[in-house]
Amino acid sequence: MVCALGAAVCFGTATVLQAMATRTADTGRGGEAALFLRAVRQWRYLAGLALDGLGFLFQVAALRSVPIYAVGAALASSLAVTAVVAARLLRVRLTGTEWGAVGVVCAGLAMLGVASGTEGDRGGPAALEYAMLATAVAVLLLGLSGGRLPERGRALLLGLGAGFGFGVVEVAVRLIDSLAPSDLLANPAAYALLLGGGAAFLSLTSALQRGSVTTATAGMVIGETVGPALVGVVWLGDRTREGLAWLAVLGFLVAVAGALALARFGEVTKEVTQEGLEEAPEPADLGNVPSSADPRP
Repeated sequence: MVCALGAAVCFGTATVLQAMATRTADTGRGGEAALFLRAVRQWRYLAGLALDGLGFLFQVAALRSVPIYAVGAALASSLAVTAVVAARLLRVRLTGTEWGAVGVVCAGLAMLGVASGTEGDRGGPAALEYAMLATAVAVLLLGLSGGRLPERGRALLLGLGAGFGFGVVEVAVRLIDSLAPSDLLANPAAYALLLGGGAAFLSLTSALQRGSVTTATAGMVIGETVGPALVGVVWLGDRTREGLAWLAVLGFLVAVAGALALARFGEVTKEVTQEGLEEAPEPADLGNVPSSADPRP
């Protein structure tokens, strides 16, 4: 769980930096790929990507030692990290309710830590690798068409897509048994991992720029936790400690619920300009618009 929490810290901090960059990137023309290229020219986005890379290494280590459902819940807790980092960088004051939500996330993770067993030892059916690859392709197509989606429901759909993409990464890590180049080239899960991660970032970037990121973040949390957790339990043999299945389920639900309560910290206000961000930011107006940023991976 330590590695999973380390990944959450990296992802939560990266989310704030990436959302700050995407919000200040001019929408312009050229579609979603062009939007991504404009975002990566900003140092905040690059710093976020570096943290995402470090977080991914922690995530891989965690997936090799604890069940997917525990890792997924820990990654969802990155929103608690995002809230705290946003309070620091954007001078956003957390209310008592929001601090309570942070505490709820921590309590859920503590329950998961107590109840989680070791990772499953089953490789899953052969078709699972191809199913992950097909899901990654679908997420990529969704991300590429983000600007053409109906405005109503766009943020939720893109957020769910990003979550499914990150979920593909979680499952694919477990499906890769050998790191030998010849084995990787022959394993569809390796391609699913690369394609799923890239597609998830594309969908997330589009969601951060084009819609309500609060809604998108909530969709992402659901997509990256529920689906992979079910795959781990049903096909990969993930289990809990003897007699503590109820505590693991409760901890999972509590951690995800606390994360969803903090979903508003997936957004940086549109009024924040690049010039203003480089200087000491003024306190954000939280009346109608949430304040900082996910997803990762």
